[in-house]
Amino acid sequence: MTRIKRGLMHNKRRANILKHTKGFRWGRKSKIKVAKVAKMKAGQYAFAFRRTKKRLARGNWNISINAAARQAGTTYSKLMGALNKKNIKLNRKVLVELAKDYKKIFDEVLKAVK
Repeated sequence: MTRIKRGLMHNKRRANILKHTKGFRWGRKSKIKVAKVAKMKAGQYAFAFRRTKKRLARGNWNISINAAARQAGTTYSKLMGALNKKNIKLNRKVLVELAKDYKKIFDEVLKAVK
């Protein structure tokens, strides 16, 4: 029976971890044990921030809609309430785009709500 040596996969796995931690500071980029933990934590932070990014974007949309609505003489909450009452299904992302890039259409939406 031939001897099986597993050095190749061991080195490959370690090289892959170090490739992912390239650019990290101190031992986190070069020491395997520390780099492994750093890579795991980086993945956790990335996962969490993808959720946070969506939350922050929605908050920014609300601010932009409120600013555009106040220029038209109403408030964000009154505008959103009126949109729901009239059963106008425009999401916040689209409303912001209308308010920024298509002012006339946004004004027409406001007229339809009033």
